Amino acid sequence: MARRRQKIWITRAQPGADATAERVRALGHEAVIAPLLMVHALPDVQIDLHGVAALAFTSANGVRAFSDISPERAIRVFAVGAATAQAARAAGFKLVLSADGDVEALAEGIGQRRGELRGAVLHPGAVDLAGDLAGALEKHGVEARRLTLYETLPLKLDAEAASQLVTSDAVLLHSPRAAQVLAALVKAHPAPKLRALGLSKAVVKPLARAKLAARVFPSMPLEGALLNLIDRTS
Repeated sequence: MARRRQKIWITRAQPGADATAERVRALGHEAVIAPLLMVHALPDVQIDLHGVAALAFTSANGVRAFSDISPERAIRVFAVGAATAQAARAAGFKLVLSADGDVEALAEGIGQRRGELRGAVLHPGAVDLAGDLAGALEKHGVEARRLTLYETLPLKLDAEAASQLVTSDAVLLHSPRAAQVLAALVKAHPAPKLRALGLSKAVVKPLARAKLAARVFPSMPLEGALLNLIDRTS
C-alpha cells in the first residue's frame, strides 16, 4: 500500500532547514520550511584555544559558528550525535567522534577518554543551552570550558501563516527552544490534529501541556530516526 503524502512543517533554523527538507521530500512528503528560530552570531568573540585538548559540539549550529571564526581544524572533536558529527566533518575537522545520544551520553563518552586528554574540553555553543555539558563533564573529572558564540532568537509568524502551518500533518522539532516557541504559538492557534515529532525527549518536553495530536520522539536522537516517525505515527 502506498504511503499517504503528508505535509511536514520544518521548524529548524537555516541552513539546516533546507537539508531536512530535502530528506523529507525524498520520503515522498511535502516539506514546508517555516523556521521558528534564527541563529544570530555574537559580535567580537575571541577564541582562546590555549590549553584546550578537544572541542565538544552539541549542535550543528555550534559547529558552524565556531568554524566561521576559527581556522582550527586539527583539534579533536566530540559530537553529541550523527548530524553534528557530519557537520563537523563537512567543516573540515578530521578526528570526530559521535556519542549518538544526548548531553549526558556525550559527557560520559568524553569522560571515558579523559586519560587521553591533555587539557580542557571547550564547548562552543549558544547563549541558552539545552543542557549543562560543562557541568556534566566536570562530574566525570574532565576540565571543561564554555564558549558562547551565538544566540537563537524566536521568529514571529504572522497570523495567516501560523493558521496554515498548524494544519500540517506533523511538525519537526530539533531543539527544546523551538518547542518552546511552538508551545506559545499553538495557544493562539490551536492545533489538535498536529503531531509534534521531536529529536529527543528533551526536545518535546516544553510541549507537555500543549494540545496536540501527539508528542513523539525516537529512541535515538538522530535525524534519520526522527524522519522515520513521519510514517510510523501517521
